[in-house]
Amino acid sequence: MTPETRVAEFDAADPLAHYRDRFTLPGGVIYLDGNSLGALPKATGPALQQVIAQQWGEGLIRSWNSAGWFEAAGRIGGKIAPLVGADRDEVIACDSTSVNLFKLIAGALAMRPGRRVILSEPGNFPTDLYMIAGLEAQGLATRRLAERHRLTEALDGDVALLMLTHVHYKTGAMHDMAALTRAAHDAGALVLWDLSHSTGALPVDLNGVGADFAVGCGYKYLCGGPGAPAFAFVARRNHDTFQQPLTGWFGHASPFAFSDDYEGAPGIERLQCGTPPVLGLAALEIGVDLIAEIGVHRLYAKSQALSEFFLESLMAHGVELELVSPPQAGKRGSQLSFRTPDAYAICQALIARGVIGDFRAPDVLRLGFAPAYLSFADMAGAARHLAEVLTSGEWQRAEFQERAAVT
Repeated sequence: MTPETRVAEFDAADPLAHYRDRFTLPGGVIYLDGNSLGALPKATGPALQQVIAQQWGEGLIRSWNSAGWFEAAGRIGGKIAPLVGADRDEVIACDSTSVNLFKLIAGALAMRPGRRVILSEPGNFPTDLYMIAGLEAQGLATRRLAERHRLTEALDGDVALLMLTHVHYKTGAMHDMAALTRAAHDAGALVLWDLSHSTGALPVDLNGVGADFAVGCGYKYLCGGPGAPAFAFVARRNHDTFQQPLTGWFGHASPFAFSDDYEGAPGIERLQCGTPPVLGLAALEIGVDLIAEIGVHRLYAKSQALSEFFLESLMAHGVELELVSPPQAGKRGSQLSFRTPDAYAICQALIARGVIGDFRAPDVLRLGFAPAYLSFADMAGAARHLAEVLTSGEWQRAEFQERAAVT
């Protein structure tokens, strides 16, 4: 029995199948790029319209109080907290992932006087490394990179902060958070985890592993929309010693006292900086509520099943591509990545067929599995299209067209 003959059986037995109807998905599209931008929840449009027409249009400035705009960042952060194994007063939804990285890196350096080294790995997501570069330019930090199998060896008395992405954006490989956090603490360093490819996709236990800091974005698996606010986590034990380097007025203890002198708000509220983006937060809250309703453990179980079924389907079609994601489902995030010199052209040919994945330079075809709205029929269809693209030579025509367009 081939994988395709079992599609109907698998989809009928899927306890999450009905959630697909809670998302807007265009006809004729198999969307395998939810790890870059999550699909639109159907409830988001009406919710935003209500915020625009009633809260903004009718309530005007009064809605900061009457509609809870002031509390939105903390309220939504509190809803994200259980998804990442944190307490509600340890997470806040604000700013972008990049801005939050800067805050936490700079704050961690201040908590480890005499240490300047930020340890990470080559190939980490660029913005994570770029934020270190900005602090290096100011003479505040020194970047050290070590391959993932040598990270513990690179931890010494100069390291102030170990900063890693839990699930690698390109390969989907997952770090052992508990072991690395413990090793960093043993060396006297703090730990910052980037959860951008983890939050809403797989279980995370920040407090269980003893993490100090974390960031994550709102527009991937949380389906908050393009440019959605990100979030930041600071373990409660660090609240009294962490100093916010971007001392904006919304992080002030009394922002409407309009004092000339900064006094940080207590706890996680100190992580705020400027005026929160109310519309962005409203859209993010819809996605967070929906993912929380489905349940991260159920989502991860389904994503593992989807990815395994996709690999079986590829084998059934005789497709041979180098898998750069870990072959064991439990050691990767909700994606599969394949290495081929023709990755870009293959990706473009798939998109032309309505199978939307993405390309990561120089040679990786990346397919994301967002289980809240994907089906086993999607997996079978995507595998068939990929096989046909490879055997028909369509990818060669797609590559030629792209090269012609850029010459």
